[in-house]
Amino acid sequence: MPTALVASGEPSGRPYGEGVNAASPDDRTGPSLPAGTPETAAEAASWVEENWEAWAAAGLRILLILVIAFVLRATLRRAITKMITRTNRQERAGGVRSGLLVNSERRRQRSAAIASVLRSVTTLVVLGTAGLMVLSQLGIQLGPLVASAGIVGVAIGFGARNLVTDVLTGTFMLLEDQYGVGDKIDSGEAVGTVLEVGLRVTTLRGDDGEIWYVRNGEIKRVANLSQGWSTAAVEVEVRADTDLGQLRKLITAAGEGLSRTSPWDELLWEPVEVLGLESVSLDSMVVKATAKTLPGSAAKTERALRQAIKEALDAEGIEQVDAAGLSLRKLGVRPADKEG
Repeated sequence: MPTALVASGEPSGRPYGEGVNAASPDDRTGPSLPAGTPETAAEAASWVEENWEAWAAAGLRILLILVIAFVLRATLRRAITKMITRTNRQERAGGVRSGLLVNSERRRQRSAAIASVLRSVTTLVVLGTAGLMVLSQLGIQLGPLVASAGIVGVAIGFGARNLVTDVLTGTFMLLEDQYGVGDKIDSGEAVGTVLEVGLRVTTLRGDDGEIWYVRNGEIKRVANLSQGWSTAAVEVEVRADTDLGQLRKLITAAGEGLSRTSPWDELLWEPVEVLGLESVSLDSMVVKATAKTLPGSAAKTERALRQAIKEALDAEGIEQVDAAGLSLRKLGVRPADKEG
C-alpha cells in the first residue's frame, strides 16, 4: 500500500496539507491599516501617552483664555456701569452742568445710549481677541481667516455705508451732548422737540404735533433752541411824533411790572432792554425791545410782553399804528368802511 502511493503520487518530501489550493501568507493578513495608526492596543496606549500632555496643555490654555476673557468682559462692563452712574449722580447734584439745563429723561437716555455703545465695543474687542487666540491654540491658520473677514467687512461697509454713517454720527452727537430729550432743535430737515435720541435715528415732535424720524447721518448742522437762554423780541410801532424818551420809560416799566408777577418772575432772567429805533418813516417809527428768558419760552414771553406794553401805552393815550392803517387813513378810508 505505501509502495503504491509512492509510485502513483508525488514525492513524499512535501508536507501534508500544502496542496494547490492552500492559502498563501499574504492572503491571510486581511486589509492593511493606515500609516501612523496604532495596530495593537499597546501601540494605541503608547500613542495616547505620547500626545496627552500636548492635548492637556492646549486645553488648559484654551480654558484659561476663556476664563480671562469673560472675567475681563464682566469687569469692564461693571466699570462702565459705575462710571455712568457716578456721572449721572454728579449731574443731578450740580443741577446745571456747563451752563446747560439737563433734565432727568435726557440724562437717562444719553447715559443709556453711551453705556450701550461702550459695552458693545468692549464685548466685541475682548471676545473677538479671545476667539482668535483659541483658534490659534487649535492650530488653525489665522492669516486666511483674517483676510476673508477683511474682505467681508469691506463688502458690508460698502453695502451699509449709510447705516455706518448714521451710527457714527449718532455716537458723536451723544458723546458731545449736542442735544437731548426735551430740547427744541432745528435739524435742517425738521424743527421740533426731541423725543428720543438713538444711535441711528433722532425722533422729533413738531409744533403741530407731527412726529419726525430724522436719520442722524442726514443732520449736517443742528441748532439747539433750548440751551443756555432764549431771547424774546418785541417791536412796537407808534406815530413818528411820539416822544421817544417817554416810550422807552413805558416799555421798561411794563417789563418791570411783568417780571414781578408769576410765572414771569422765573421766566424772565434779565430786565427788558429797549434797543432803540428799529426803523423810521415819515408817519411811524418802530422801537425794538428784548429780554432774556428761559429756553423754549421765547414765544409765550413775547406774547405776555406785548400785552403789558399795549396796556401801558393805552393808559398814556399813545396809539400803536401800522403802515397799512396809516395808508388807509391817508386815503380817507376807515376800517369800518373797508369791511362794509
